[in-house]
Amino acid sequence: MSEAHLASLLSENADEPHAQLIASLLKQTPIDTSPTGGPRRRSCAGPCARPGSNYAPTLMTPKARISDRFEEHRDQRWRREGARQVESATDAERFIEQVGFAACLTDSRKPGPSLYVAVCGRRDAVMPRNVQKDPEASLTWVVKDDVIRRGKVYYGKLARGKATFIAPRIIPYFHAIWGMRRADEPARLSKHAQAILKVLRKEWEMSTGDLRTESGVGDRQAFTRGIDELQAAMIVMPSEVLYLPRFTYIWTLAVGRFPDALRQRVTRDVAVREIARCFLAGAGMTIPGELARVTGLSRTEAGRGNLALVAEGFATRLAPGRYELTERQRDTP
Repeated sequence: MSEAHLASLLSENADEPHAQLIASLLKQTPIDTSPTGGPRRRSCAGPCARPGSNYAPTLMTPKARISDRFEEHRDQRWRREGARQVESATDAERFIEQVGFAACLTDSRKPGPSLYVAVCGRRDAVMPRNVQKDPEASLTWVVKDDVIRRGKVYYGKLARGKATFIAPRIIPYFHAIWGMRRADEPARLSKHAQAILKVLRKEWEMSTGDLRTESGVGDRQAFTRGIDELQAAMIVMPSEVLYLPRFTYIWTLAVGRFPDALRQRVTRDVAVREIARCFLAGAGMTIPGELARVTGLSRTEAGRGNLALVAEGFATRLAPGRYELTERQRDTP
């Protein structure tokens, strides 16, 4: 697809939630990796440090570092190796099933497993500024569309609006944290989200344009916010992406694709523990705040999940916020 064609699709279909995601990627500024690159701070040894003042410079806390051993563990589990990179929808489904859950288009600047990084097959993958000209970004987008159409793994914009894939075995735990009971919908969903959901429960699946018309949510931003609400609550998900005759998503009820997983009852404590287990199995070790950033859990709940793993002998606590797999668990394929 040419750059001009892609730009035309974006401008004509701005109401599509993921069109905005593509547009934001196109505007992404590159990282300055030169030795002198990046913003400079003025030294406070100069005018800002007044004689006789009680000012003391704040020392930055050193960034927690992942050891080389566990970086290699992540290379193997998260497919950050050229020999194991993802090249097709089938590869992607196997990868997601192995890691349990993965982001779609994040790169090495964000923690956690990522489909884009797995397609690149290297740990230092960075999304380029012109994604439409990058073969790896283009392949990731094609694979993502195929995975959505095949419907073997869950896909949606979940916590913090991050596009995420979830393996069927992990769906009950995510749903226990972010899902919503039908009885709670009137109190927790906005009126626009409820209008969209009412139409989908009657028609089962619809394209973006038809859904906007039938729901009466004509404002594009209001419709996008409503769809995002329903995705975050794991009620609605995209089932297909169409590019002709015009770019659109087909939306459907998540329970239609994964009825058993979404109806399974799991306590919140069990869900937090199993999400922590899933992440730690792939990461090998976790540093302070990492599990919370990847999953959208609060740091308190993330810590509680990791401590539950320590209690059952799955993990070892090295320091506050730092956990690693036990030797026995690291040897488990």
